[in-house]
Amino acid sequence: MRRRFIADTWTSTTATLTGDQAAHLARVLRAETGQIYDIVAGGFLHRAEIASVREDEVVFTLHEELEANAALPVHLLLAVFKFDRFEWAVEKATELGVGSITPILARRTEKHLAMAASKRVERWRKIALEASKQSRRTDVPSVGDPASLKLALEEQTDSARILLSETEQEVSLRSALQAEAPLSGLALAIGPEGGWTAEEMGLFTAHEWRHVTLGPRILRAETAAIAAIAIASAHIEQ
Repeated sequence: MRRRFIADTWTSTTATLTGDQAAHLARVLRAETGQIYDIVAGGFLHRAEIASVREDEVVFTLHEELEANAALPVHLLLAVFKFDRFEWAVEKATELGVGSITPILARRTEKHLAMAASKRVERWRKIALEASKQSRRTDVPSVGDPASLKLALEEQTDSARILLSETEQEVSLRSALQAEAPLSGLALAIGPEGGWTAEEMGLFTAHEWRHVTLGPRILRAETAAIAAIAIASAHIEQ
């Protein structure tokens, strides 16, 4: 299986890796002209041949387009919680194929995390990039700037909107997804430690989000996110 990289820049016939990716190819893999790799350029997967190698830039000639799987049309609204666990959730959600992630500054997001979140976004985007390469995705999920719940809900356009709720006891995620079938796109909201406040729950209801449960166990936010994405992937048409 050929190694796969995601191009930093591209044209209709060439793709270029720069920065850390170029340095890794040149120094670690000792890349040479004529070698063949799989390169993702503009969301499309190509067989590509190295045309030139420098430590700060590797240029490929793009050949035929290869078959590849599309991202899941899932928009994950993930409340910000402890950064190490939040970053793990971003990584695993990327591996599972989500299309986009919006970090949410919830009422119960710890204040120091909320204040520092905007400075961590580039790190989260880099984690998503690396996870995309590791999982052989042909795209990188967008990781938005941290947003208030009110703003995120107002901008949400997916017709299927599902909230994992600790207070919901009867409607399961599976049954809600089945009720939405056929499902072409999904917004999925995961709360912070301590859950959403009553005011936030009211916002979800006002914006017609469906409240569901994952079952009787109380899960950590990152565990709930991964479980929900895995369940949703089985119900989404691709």
